[in-house]
Amino acid sequence: MVNKLRFAILAPAALAAAASSARAQNQYIGYVYPAGGQQGTTFPIRIGGQGLQYADGVIVTGAGVSCRLVDYYRVLSNQELSFLNQQLAELKKKETALGDELAAKMASFEFPAPIGPDTGTNAAPSLICPACGTANPLDAAVCSKCNTKLEKPKDPDPGGEEPKSDAPKSENEAAKEKLIERIRRVLAEDERTPAVRSQTELVFAEITVEPGAAPGRREIRVITRRGVSNPLPFYVDQVPEVARTPMKTCQLPLLGKEYLAQRKRPPEEEELAVSVPCTMNGQIAPGEVNRYRFEASKGQRLVISAKARDLVPYVADGVPGWFQAVLRLRDAGGNELAYNDDFGFNPDPVIYFEVPEDGEYVLSINEALFRGRESFVYRITVGELPLVTGVFPLGGRAGEPVTIEISGWNLQNAVLAPPPGEAGPGVHMIAAAGGAFVSNHVPFALDTLPECLDTEPGDGPPGARKVQLPIIVNGRIDRPGDWDVFELEGNAGETIVAEVWARRLGSPLDSFLKVAGADGKIIALNDDHFDAGSGLSTSHADSCVMAKLPADGTYRIHLGDTTRHGGKEHAYRLRISRPQPDFALRLIPSRICIPNNASAAVTVYAIRKDGFDGPITLSFKDLPKGLESAGATLPATQEVVRLAVKTGLTAMEQPVDLTVVGAAKIGDREVVHAAVPAEDRMQAFLWRHLLPADTLPALVFDRAYQPPADRIRPPIRDEDRPKDLKPELTRASVDWYLKQLESLYQDWFLTDEFVNREIAKVEARLIR
Repeated sequence: MVNKLRFAILAPAALAAAASSARAQNQYIGYVYPAGGQQGTTFPIRIGGQGLQYADGVIVTGAGVSCRLVDYYRVLSNQELSFLNQQLAELKKKETALGDELAAKMASFEFPAPIGPDTGTNAAPSLICPACGTANPLDAAVCSKCNTKLEKPKDPDPGGEEPKSDAPKSENEAAKEKLIERIRRVLAEDERTPAVRSQTELVFAEITVEPGAAPGRREIRVITRRGVSNPLPFYVDQVPEVARTPMKTCQLPLLGKEYLAQRKRPPEEEELAVSVPCTMNGQIAPGEVNRYRFEASKGQRLVISAKARDLVPYVADGVPGWFQAVLRLRDAGGNELAYNDDFGFNPDPVIYFEVPEDGEYVLSINEALFRGRESFVYRITVGELPLVTGVFPLGGRAGEPVTIEISGWNLQNAVLAPPPGEAGPGVHMIAAAGGAFVSNHVPFALDTLPECLDTEPGDGPPGARKVQLPIIVNGRIDRPGDWDVFELEGNAGETIVAEVWARRLGSPLDSFLKVAGADGKIIALNDDHFDAGSGLSTSHADSCVMAKLPADGTYRIHLGDTTRHGGKEHAYRLRISRPQPDFALRLIPSRICIPNNASAAVTVYAIRKDGFDGPITLSFKDLPKGLESAGATLPATQEVVRLAVKTGLTAMEQPVDLTVVGAAKIGDREVVHAAVPAEDRMQAFLWRHLLPADTLPALVFDRAYQPPADRIRPPIRDEDRPKDLKPELTRASVDWYLKQLESLYQDWFLTDEFVNREIAKVEARLIR
């Protein structure tokens, strides 16, 4: 509790200190859709955010994934929308033609590829019921839900006359139609009153995943000419995928008129037919339920797992602070067979389902409170896929072999590979491999202390297990109400530490620790210990106590479950030792955007462990040419400091990944740790978390950068300038209008004739 309070008090001061940096580093992405794809495929994505003007690229961490930027839609002013609507009306007139330069640009222009059920790698053809919108097999005579008679689509008559084709269009007409379509698309995406304004800028990209790309979690960012965005999770998966048509930016709901903000999905999009195995991608709108119909055979052991909270971990303006997904599985008759709204303490639901009989099944997903917005993105994977639900032990000693027991579904012949031999202390993500698929990744801890397995009986003082310090015990709370007890000898004035790692390693155990003397008198106890380094955890259920022993003698450490639950899956790692002073580092934000010939800074947090209160020297490791830093020092007992880096460069073509390290003298050892990049995120109006990131990209940008003026307007003829307009605009107003026109013109939305006519009208209204 002391550590939690101290961190909570310091955090506002640290965030205030970082405010200037945050203002400069305002490239933000709120969602990516779809948030992943299958190995060996190329597919389009769209990213919503803000501060993405001058978008220059998209990057995904790890090998085997490449990205290509396709287009960017900015938020338009009301006046720009008016100009676009006027231009659109003019383009629809038959006599309107494009200039040669604009026609050539439109001829080579590439629209973002569509995202939708017909473009995925697992789109099953189906008959849509006109009455209820249910997807039915192509050979169905009546709807499986409402028994409405279904009519099969008619095949074209091979002996009939071919439909008349339109006369071939000229190159200019084709280019004009393309410009009309481009303007329509931009206008269709516009939302004047968005629910979340920070997600209204759109970046469109194309992702290519190589066949050999390793499956699992990556991170995706947008690069602009002014900096690099925050990261979001992005997954490489192994089964075919299907994606629903993307949502338009969600409208701000008004009290009493919330229905106006709901997405009005056509009936044929309410339910999609897919074939398993499959990953389904979608976005949930307010009040919406998405359904998927698939066929399954008796005896299949299906794993149905959703990623929702995982893709956008925290939401600032809603309780509980994320998209709380709910899965339901029904048979073709609508009878509910399975339900889940979380997987243990993980908010994302998982269903294990052994198919009872051949037939059709319908899976649905919705938000628990029927909220929604474009950032409520999900991925649901269905198939006979391996799923690891638990491992034992939860860790091992670095550099030593360890046998790992795994539990879960569809793990026949699957082997969970431990971290590589050269892996150092820390938490590593590992997966089971076997057959055609790789399982989900689970955490596995490595440490340098001696280890042992807890062996029963160890319940209660008579059967307490004797231990020698230091030791890490790998054990389980085997049954409800169980207590594991460990006995040690201690001396007066000696300090011991007992720390549990369970919830942080995926165990459902909600630990409780007691340190007692031989007479049973309690010296110290702890239920929850706040760990600022576990950014995804909202339940700090692991215990930690540091106790000074009052006298020589025998002491016992009692470990149980606060909720009095227990079982095979309630595993733990219990460290019992004298204090092991140490520290960990987090830095925010997880990117550094440096103005040309200037400096930028990150905020570094120290998470001090086992009473360590010494100074920590911070520095950048192996800075590339053109960047330099004087480093910084975290004084004794201080937990936050700013670390600056400066440059004499004008700009960088691409970001470079940096590493910050901290060094401290602890006893007679020089301890060095790399800082973990992180993003500061708010949960449900109040709580803040440091979300770890994979990399720390840095980019030097030119503050004066403006995109080159690719178009040069022809001069306005005197006879085209209106003579009868009333002067009523100030110079500032005229300049504002001209800026709007020039921006749209340089973005290739306006014809020469239109922009010159509007400029002439505006200039004629100038008060001279």
